Amino acid sequence: MGRVLSIDYGKKRAGLAVTDPLKIIATALETVPTNELLAYLKNYCQNEPVEQFVLGLPVNLNAQDTDITADVRKFAETLKTNFPDKPVHFYDERFTSKMALQSMIDSGTKKKDRREKGNIDKISAVIILQSFLSSNKFF
Repeated sequence: MGRVLSIDYGKKRAGLAVTDPLKIIATALETVPTNELLAYLKNYCQNEPVEQFVLGLPVNLNAQDTDITADVRKFAETLKTNFPDKPVHFYDERFTSKMALQSMIDSGTKKKDRREKGNIDKISAVIILQSFLSSNKFF
């Protein structure tokens, strides 16, 4: 059984999360500079069985594309080219950064750690992935 890997794609860095092999729980994986993301994913997929990808799709409140949506769609095409056997899904990522920050506050994370954007990106990727799993869209 393969894992599902989610990506909270950003211009500078991408937060990553992955499921357990049974696809029950999403766990934060890593924050990777965007320019190193494809190489990281190739390496990760050589060592771990990844079945599919979920990309957070950035849209604004009225479901219109944002300034980075085109970059995310372009990266999805890059994924499809480099991993033709793995489906790529989009999942609405509205409010995930705010939810991630609130989750950090609720769990007692120190203010210094909450300021680290990479931590928010990882948790956002977890929220995207867990929401995707809960939606049953991949079954």
